[in-house]
Amino acid sequence: MRWRSFVAVGDSFTEGMDDAYPDGTYRGWADLVATRLAADAGPAFGYANLAIRGRLFPAVVAEQVPAALAMQPDLISFAAGGNDVLRRNFDPNALVSRFDEVVGELRSGGADVILFRFADVMARLPGQRLVAPRIELLNRAVGETAERHGAILVDLYADDTFLNPMLWSTDRLHLSATGHRRVAAQVLNALGVGCDEEWLLVPENPAPTPWLAARAADLRWAGRHLAPWVKRRLTGRSSGDSVTAKRPLLSPITD
Repeated sequence: MRWRSFVAVGDSFTEGMDDAYPDGTYRGWADLVATRLAADAGPAFGYANLAIRGRLFPAVVAEQVPAALAMQPDLISFAAGGNDVLRRNFDPNALVSRFDEVVGELRSGGADVILFRFADVMARLPGQRLVAPRIELLNRAVGETAERHGAILVDLYADDTFLNPMLWSTDRLHLSATGHRRVAAQVLNALGVGCDEEWLLVPENPAPTPWLAARAADLRWAGRHLAPWVKRRLTGRSSGDSVTAKRPLLSPITD
């Protein structure tokens, strides 16, 4: 099937952090997928990316899902909830129930819908004992929802390659350019569309870091990335407060 339009919905994962274009904006897996689909569909192909970093599940649903439905695309990607599992007030039952409802809404218009089981990001982050079970619960619900509604499931959690730190940025939370290319390849494979084989190439795991050097790196990471994140939580702010969608309207892809 040749899709004529694609709308990406979600948070920083879909916005493309931390895969930067030369101008400082972000590319990411969704842009890569859209470019590949456009190569088959031709110049009339339309692409919108509504994703904004830091968005919680309710905001994604309230702000982006209606806009995506209004565009009546052939293909929609929906990835949300990753920020919610990091919050103390996370309500798994409410999120899982609403997730199923939203996917049903997205599918009701006839669009194909892409869903994701998230990769194991907690392997490099503190709080694994609390957060990892939440991610497992969300991933299980995503798989069940995909089967129930006939959505296209991209199972990143099952791909152990994402345990390689080279697929992650220096903040240990967002994907690197290499990670985004691998996600794009998995999406295109799930869609039955060929992709650049280089996107699946995996860099070697870095050599083990001596204990003292690793602790020093942890301290630098905490000061540069963890402390600002905690400060935003305490002040009720988000990294996406002043950010708008990079492609708010369906439009052709141009070089």
